Amino acid sequence: MSDSVAAHPAAVPRVAIIHYWLVTMRGGERVLERICELYPDADIFTHVVDHDALSQVLKRHRIFTTSIAKLPGARKHYQKYLALMPRALEELDLSAYDLVISCEAGPAKGVITRPDAVHVTYCHSPMRYIWDQYHAYVGAGGRGAKLFLSKVAPRLRIWDHASASRPDLIMANSHFVRRRIRKFWGREATVVYPPVDVEQFHQSDAVSDEFIWVGQLVPYKRPDIAVDAFTRSGRKLHVIGDGSMLADLKKRGGPNIRFTTRMKFDQLREAYATARALVFTAEEDFGIIPVESQAAGRPVLVYGRGGGTETVVDGVTGLYIPEQTAEAVMETLDRFDIWLPGFDPAAAILQAQNFTRARFVEGFSAAVKVATRRVFGDGAGSNAAD
Repeated sequence: MSDSVAAHPAAVPRVAIIHYWLVTMRGGERVLERICELYPDADIFTHVVDHDALSQVLKRHRIFTTSIAKLPGARKHYQKYLALMPRALEELDLSAYDLVISCEAGPAKGVITRPDAVHVTYCHSPMRYIWDQYHAYVGAGGRGAKLFLSKVAPRLRIWDHASASRPDLIMANSHFVRRRIRKFWGREATVVYPPVDVEQFHQSDAVSDEFIWVGQLVPYKRPDIAVDAFTRSGRKLHVIGDGSMLADLKKRGGPNIRFTTRMKFDQLREAYATARALVFTAEEDFGIIPVESQAAGRPVLVYGRGGGTETVVDGVTGLYIPEQTAEAVMETLDRFDIWLPGFDPAAAILQAQNFTRARFVEGFSAAVKVATRRVFGDGAGSNAAD
């Protein structure tokens, strides 16, 4: 489809949703689903799309791509075109739209809208690989990544900061991300926690002696320190996930560690409900996985920085791991053995209720109305928020 869309009649509000790329269904795309349900007639714009990977909710919408999609191998290797994405966003003709919603984790917010259009950004994270985790990405990616990012990142930081002035209102998915937005973009943000389908999880009486680790097996999530800690302690750990670190983790893990690369949702629900606890070693922007574990009535051992400190209550629904080291994980496991008899599954389930779909819809809708008032004033009218 072309990048320009013919306008509807003026009386009908037009909504455009900008999402960085659509090649899988992860946390950001699950949030996008909820936004799409709020605006069922919205058009979606993205740099690249893999239609086979999308849910039926997203497939019901018209999806347009930027010029990035026309470049060789872009659907699989879109990261290589990162430097071209700002221009591709600015080429999009969004003049037909009354409300523009950009979902930011990669470049998305930099679109140009009409002066009388309302533009809100839902930010999962400022781009980690050009800001606070730049050195981690360079170190993990090797010589090629260092060369690429060293050339791209300085100019992209300038554009990223400048384009942060374009949205009328920015939402952050956690207070942790809100602080990073203030630091890197110089903007204030409204915190609207992402929606978690907590009602889909259940408690079980058949709790095992096995801990679980769930997520992508990539360096910044630090599955290595969990595997090392459990190998040394002899406790049982079930690692659920796939990624670039899988082969190495299997080599370094002891016989008490088992791996499952893929699980159906029903199996994952059962794994949450029957685990002794979830171990979550990543410094996440928000972290849906700890909420899911608590919704199943199980405690979480979570790294004590980032979004995990906003979803897990230390000493009530879990314990904080003080450092991202195997030694700190082992020390927390020892504290956990003493603490666990006083754990109340009902407290974990109650905590998970703070992150429901209804809470997200309420917060998101309220933020759009605030942005509309900023553009038009209290007495003026736009139907963009309707």
